[in-house]
Amino acid sequence: MSELPPDLPRLRTLECWLVLSLDRVRARIAEVETREAAMRPVRVLPQGPGWVISYLREGGRPVADSVHIGDCRLAGPQKRPLSSDEARRALTEGGIRACEICRPDSDLGILD
Repeated sequence: MSELPPDLPRLRTLECWLVLSLDRVRARIAEVETREAAMRPVRVLPQGPGWVISYLREGGRPVADSVHIGDCRLAGPQKRPLSSDEARRALTEGGIRACEICRPDSDLGILD
């Protein structure tokens, strides 16, 4: 036996109630999503350089290793500040890898 009413008028009433309920649920979901999005932390670029290139020592000479966001702790002591254009060129044309932790390529809008 079905849990739904057998006649059309009551089925239409139930349909209307369900549509209104679904609209209320969707409105509440939108409110919660908006509130949660406002509470998410927003990454602010550091006051220092926006991007840096870190260097490794090979045979006593510095060799460019990777591009980092300016506040990345993995950049190490041997580094040089970069402008956003220099960082983009280093990643796209210079063959320098992006740090896999701070992901400067994402902040610069470069797709993998």
